[in-house]
Amino acid sequence: MNQQSKSYTVQEATKKIESYCAYQDRCHKEVVSKLKDMGMIPIAIDTILAQLIEDRFLNEERFAKSFARGKFNIKKWGKNRIVRELKFRDISKYNITTALKEIEPEAYSTTLDHLAKKRLDQITETNTQKRRKKLADYLLYRGWESHLVYEKLQELIP
Repeated sequence: MNQQSKSYTVQEATKKIESYCAYQDRCHKEVVSKLKDMGMIPIAIDTILAQLIEDRFLNEERFAKSFARGKFNIKKWGKNRIVRELKFRDISKYNITTALKEIEPEAYSTTLDHLAKKRLDQITETNTQKRRKKLADYLLYRGWESHLVYEKLQELIP
């Protein structure tokens, strides 16, 4: 049986979703999913979405920018991973491009350097090739561009 037995009016659902959006920036996909979980019908979802956008609770560009800043500053993700995650959330190419401008080039290279050195200190492998592979795999997984990763490998493990 469906655990969500409470039914919401459009007004109740709108209030609930407004606080959901006020807590942190959300993308349209997250909000639609939440509304579906609340048992809202498609026409109600469209009405609520329109209201949220009009009242500035929902703004994909703002979401994309704060997402990119947050994932870079806190999780130390590279641009590839940020782009992949934004695409997964159905964010437009324009908003993805705008979001990536939030990352300062200077901070980007400093973060890559710091992350690579920190990870290299943690790798106990003695074989040079295996050390390089472990570091490269780690940085690529975190979404750093391959050309930057390989330049960093040349620099740190000659």
